[in-house]
Amino acid sequence: MDMRAEVEWVDSRERLPRDGIPVAAAITGRFPSDDADEHDPNARQEFWLVRPMYFTTRHFAEDGREYHDCFVDSDGVVRLPYGRSGDDPQDDDDPITHWAYLPTLPGTTVHYLTGEEAKTARANALGERA
Repeated sequence: MDMRAEVEWVDSRERLPRDGIPVAAAITGRFPSDDADEHDPNARQEFWLVRPMYFTTRHFAEDGREYHDCFVDSDGVVRLPYGRSGDDPQDDDDPITHWAYLPTLPGTTVHYLTGEEAKTARANALGERA
């Protein structure tokens, strides 16, 4: 059974995911510097990394602020698509340059299974009897 997944990266300036969908998000920015002398070799260096997030058309942050068409990570950090400014200058930090739908479950065409379907699909992917 072929378990390789293909990823199609989408430029966030061109298209956004469907509402509520978990995605892999490519984030760009600069590492902060907490050190006045900047002895940290990574301080202020640019980065580009991938994190799991979900996309939403409407999100209320813990501070009560409302966001539209944004990406949210598991810690509740909100990031906007690249090139789009928010109301707060901090909203422009670490934007999402690209996104990709997460791969489907091994050996399936879906992202979520429950009950007997989950048990059977997992057993098939592991080469076990259900």
